[in-house]
Amino acid sequence: MVIILVIIHVLICVGLIIGILLQSGKGADLGAAFGGSSQTLFGSAGAVPFLNKLTTGVAIAFMITSLSLALLASRAPRSSVMEGKAKTQQEAPIEAGKQTSIPSDAGNEKQ
Repeated sequence: MVIILVIIHVLICVGLIIGILLQSGKGADLGAAFGGSSQTLFGSAGAVPFLNKLTTGVAIAFMITSLSLALLASRAPRSSVMEGKAKTQQEAPIEAGKQTSIPSDAGNEKQ
């Protein structure tokens, strides 16, 4: 499920990038005044309304897939590196006035 959602998310990302790059900037209308070609491919209004709606739809799909991937990642069971290690036993605190025995080989360190 997650792999399919990631593939769809990547395709939506590519579509969003292409949709944004195809849109003309604010200064593009100035070029048409100096002999630029007319935009009759998408109708008399040009490609602006179509590309705006397409980009809006793809952006909404991007947000939905992003939220669903985040939700699935937060619910996934997590494994830890520390799970396989044995827990160390906590030592009891030493009481005041009580002597503890020193191991016999603690003072005989090899040099």
